[in-house]
Amino acid sequence: MSKISQKVTTRIATELKRFQPILSAAKARDVNESDTVTIVVDLLQYIFGYDKYSEITSEHAIRGTFCDLAIKVEGDLCFLIEVKSIGTELKDAHVKQGVDYAANQGVDWVILTSGTIWRVFKVGFEKPITAEEVLTLDLLSVNPRDSESIHLLSLLAKEGWEKSHLDSHHAHKQILNRYVLGAVLMSESVIDTIRRELRRISADGKFSEEEVRKSLAAEVIKRDVLEDAKAKDADRLVAKASKKAIRKSPSSVVIESPPQEVATKEGH
Repeated sequence: MSKISQKVTTRIATELKRFQPILSAAKARDVNESDTVTIVVDLLQYIFGYDKYSEITSEHAIRGTFCDLAIKVEGDLCFLIEVKSIGTELKDAHVKQGVDYAANQGVDWVILTSGTIWRVFKVGFEKPITAEEVLTLDLLSVNPRDSESIHLLSLLAKEGWEKSHLDSHHAHKQILNRYVLGAVLMSESVIDTIRRELRRISADGKFSEEEVRKSLAAEVIKRDVLEDAKAKDADRLVAKASKKAIRKSPSSVVIESPPQEVATKEGH
């Protein structure tokens, strides 16, 4: 994944520092939803780099039906944004309408924000429609000097969007989920590694594959990690990767020694 330029990260950090007092003051006044939308538009422009007049739109703001704001880049709908007043505790139910509309429009990403808190959801188009929370940011808690936090903010920036950084972050996060990690722990190669390490610290050194597998399932890994429907998908993913690795590995080649000459009596 290509990096965001220093110019962009500097902009994000500088503007975040400028807006933090504004957000704190607005939260103290408990401003209403309309005023929060105004602040969010400014955040989208100054921190995240979207053009206020051509890329941030409220044309989808049909109250009670659609999201309050939308982000369009080169005519493509990128995000739908549901805004709640700055003092509202954001709940999953708040994003449902935005997710339903996004699914109907074929939009992958929905943001639920109160100005300070930003919750980012990936829409799943299977039935029923799903919404996976991929990222949560609290702009009042982010340290403008912390490079990792600025990196996470850059995932939502226009420059990050143009380089598909949010999609890459989501894909990376999916691989690190508990189901995939559980499947990796139960894979043959990891079981073999565990058996080898156990032999190093054991007097008898006898641990069968089945014995280690049962112990992991009973004592180490939570039951749902191995039995949930998502666990089966993770098993298939790990098995597929394992087969791919085997196909790519160089075949074993047996090098035969050249035949030795047999000495004859005449040669002595």
